[in-house]
Amino acid sequence: MTLHIWDHFWDLRVKECPCDAHFCDWLEETETRGKAIFHFGTGGHHLLGLHNVEKGLNNAILGITASPGEIRTYETMITENPELGWGYKAYFGDIYQLDARLLPVFDVVTLFHVGEFRTEKNDEYGGLTDYQMVKLLAGQTRAGGTIAFYEGSYAYDKAKGVHDQLVAEGILAPKGQFKTLPLFERTAQPA
Repeated sequence: MTLHIWDHFWDLRVKECPCDAHFCDWLEETETRGKAIFHFGTGGHHLLGLHNVEKGLNNAILGITASPGEIRTYETMITENPELGWGYKAYFGDIYQLDARLLPVFDVVTLFHVGEFRTEKNDEYGGLTDYQMVKLLAGQTRAGGTIAFYEGSYAYDKAKGVHDQLVAEGILAPKGQFKTLPLFERTAQPA
């Protein structure tokens, strides 16, 4: 048994997968500054972290990647540009091993890749299901906070099933759409 990793490197391909670029646009349009953000799937481009620094948004972003190549790129980037490390931390791991005890409360959570990575390999070591992982992160999102999904994902049907279930449970409430990103508000209902 070994950790389920993403043995690929995702460079910036906005035409193919615009979710991170659309989220950066949302941050600017909504003037989201000084917030705590969790970001699922950093990509080798680490666009969200770079955008945060370049635009002076002063958000504190915690990103996760299961790609060894993407985390090595992050290590090189913060070594060469230490300013990036102030507002953007990326760590290597399996999102299906999250433990709420180790997480702060977030203002915004991006879950663009729900359903893309979860397989029976995660089951071998007791990984959370997509529903359990999203519900855990919803529980770490302050009431009134935003949870964003990506409707262009090839696994969006799985993500939609999860967010629809959490809406039915009263944990999330639809908050509209921004470009390709369905947005939800975290209700005050306990997760």
